[in-house]
Amino acid sequence: MSDDTDKREDAPPEEGEGSGLSGLMVHLIELRSRLLRSIIAVLVIFIALTPFADTLYSWLAGPLVAQLPHGSSMIAIDVAAPFLVPFKLTLLVSIVIAVPYLLYQAWAFVAPGLYKHEKRLALPLLVSSIALFYTGMAFAYFIVFPMMFRFFAHATPTGVKMMTDIGAYLGFVTNMFLAFGASFEVPVAIVLLTALGVVTPEKLVKGRPYVIVGAFVVAMLLTPPDVLSQVSLAIPLLVLFEVGLLFSRIVYRKRKAREAEEYGTDSTDNDDQGATDDPVAQDKNSVESKRDSE
Repeated sequence: MSDDTDKREDAPPEEGEGSGLSGLMVHLIELRSRLLRSIIAVLVIFIALTPFADTLYSWLAGPLVAQLPHGSSMIAIDVAAPFLVPFKLTLLVSIVIAVPYLLYQAWAFVAPGLYKHEKRLALPLLVSSIALFYTGMAFAYFIVFPMMFRFFAHATPTGVKMMTDIGAYLGFVTNMFLAFGASFEVPVAIVLLTALGVVTPEKLVKGRPYVIVGAFVVAMLLTPPDVLSQVSLAIPLLVLFEVGLLFSRIVYRKRKAREAEEYGTDSTDNDDQGATDDPVAQDKNSVESKRDSE
């Protein structure tokens, strides 16, 4: 009797009378409200940062300007670029600053439909993913960009004057920020895949040699072709993988313990020894064994 009560308490809340089309309209209205709040938050930050548009671009261009040869400067090829590019950067900065609030709105929309154990897992992943993405962007700006632009400046052929377009530079650094921010999400991806049962800590340990090779391949694609730059990205990626592996062991043990409590399975079973993690298959096997015994 107590097990049934626990399962009901862990279930997502029911919609009650608001089912069918009316329930769908309620969700659509709430979604619209969350989207409007998100847009307003971005607009408020954008308006507040607009007077500092030129300052923001000067700050963003700092790592490149510091490495330009004497007498070189950045240029604007398009007629409206000196006006539009700083405002485009201001909008991007506004979105980046508003990301925690935007994700909170998304969380507030989907949280009522999650199980308790899913909420306990999703909220730390949400917070850590934001922190890791910001960390990846900071790592790119303060560590990788100076080395990268120094290499590009010294690699300029004789007779060529390095004068980068401000629009092209904004697009380049935006892609780099996204790439490094996504690369630093490795621990979150590992924990999520472990929680979903896609991988296990044992499989991750076996695949460590491939991860090492993959980290250096990613570093080779994202950094200049010199050993120092590649190692400076590959080592943090490997450290993040080990951190993700550590937390995946904790998540895996909790998942196996929860399965043992709910379905009566042995939490010490190993997936590689033929044991299945599918609760539906385990229930079917138990029913068939009871029929055979009768």
